Amino acid sequence: MSKHQISRALGLAGLALCAILFMKTGEPQGQLMGIDVSTWRDAVLQVAPVRVDIFIISCVFLLIVTSSYKLLFSPLELLKSSEDVGYIADDGRSKARAANEVRRRKKTGDLPPIYPNGWFRVLDSHMLKIGEVRDVTVVGVNLAVFRGEDGKAHVLDAYCPHLGANLAVGGRVVGSCIECPFHGWQFQGDSGKCENIPYAEKVPDFAKVDVWHSCEVNGQILVWFHCDGEEPQWTVPEQEEITKGEWVYRGRTEHYVNAHIEEIPENAADLSHLTYLHTPGIVSGVDLRYTKNKTWQFVQHHWKAQWASESSPFNHCSQMLLKHSLHVFGIHWPLLDLHVVARQVGPGLVFLRFDHSFLGSGMIMQSVTPVEPLLQCVSHTIFYQSNIPAFVPKFILKGESIQFERDVMIWNNKTYISKPLLVKEDSTIRKHRRWYSQFYSENSPRFQYQRDTLEF
Repeated sequence: MSKHQISRALGLAGLALCAILFMKTGEPQGQLMGIDVSTWRDAVLQVAPVRVDIFIISCVFLLIVTSSYKLLFSPLELLKSSEDVGYIADDGRSKARAANEVRRRKKTGDLPPIYPNGWFRVLDSHMLKIGEVRDVTVVGVNLAVFRGEDGKAHVLDAYCPHLGANLAVGGRVVGSCIECPFHGWQFQGDSGKCENIPYAEKVPDFAKVDVWHSCEVNGQILVWFHCDGEEPQWTVPEQEEITKGEWVYRGRTEHYVNAHIEEIPENAADLSHLTYLHTPGIVSGVDLRYTKNKTWQFVQHHWKAQWASESSPFNHCSQMLLKHSLHVFGIHWPLLDLHVVARQVGPGLVFLRFDHSFLGSGMIMQSVTPVEPLLQCVSHTIFYQSNIPAFVPKFILKGESIQFERDVMIWNNKTYISKPLLVKEDSTIRKHRRWYSQFYSENSPRFQYQRDTLEF
């Protein structure tokens, strides 16, 4: 049980004891509803200690059962806000103030284009029920994402062409259309055309909202972005184990990173940082000022990795092969060895598959979605064998989250160097940048500094 749950149980028990003490010390006189109050009080006090014990035991038992159920069955969901991770809030400053100050002072460097071409996650499928509308922002554009009554998900520009109302804020689903909350105009999800204006005799042929190419696969809704409006150039690979239900949803994490989108996948090619940044055990935490504290040096993660791009027709893909082992007091624990194949598909999707002889198989899907030029929403969603206890994938996801937040602290405070000083052992970083450059076009948008847009 958490401290909060224990304190809640003790608080309830305290209220019960206070009520008994009040009955004992008070001076009730006469009768209440025909019953002698003194006689009633004495009878209650005789059984009160037993009832208090039962009450406390019942509360603790209920909290244990609830906590056990969450541990064993419910998904783990860790959702962090923009200022929660990666900033140092000293001198009494709030996290938000510390984050804003870093973002104002941070040197941006000579950045590549801010939005690469590719598929990007907007929502997990279970986050959008039939008849539901969600307001999301991708590549700096507000989108209305809704699921029609036929179960199909649609993604449109959020703003009604009539007078600019946000379709996702107060709009409702009507069949396969979304209805504007301002005047009731209805737009078809597939085509974006306006089908009905409740007060007009005729709907103009040119009345429409832009529709985004979207797909729903692996339990996620994704949109295609291309700066020149080109059609999708590849598809998102379907993971059969997820589609067939052999692997089930066990949780997700969400972080916001203040960095250029390319810096996040580039970590896969930065092999040397694994040994330096991620060797300390997860018990060392995420604050880089303390992760190398000698107190926790008896637990260490060891990593072996290699990265390479794929050949045609999968030029848009790359792979990182990763071997993880755990050492405690210098002793290797082979039971916790993990072999991971991390396949990146396009600029914003990574599929991390791991297989273990004892712990089973599963996948973490990492999605990096550009919200603003230097603000990325990074989600890790884990699917795992249904016959493996839920606490196993939840532990893996939690450990991955701790390691990832160490990277977040680096990304949030670093600058982008277009011509980095590299040694021979860093050659894969240069290779990764050449591979990633394919996702930019001549007209890909460039960063323009606007101070007002960088505030939380």
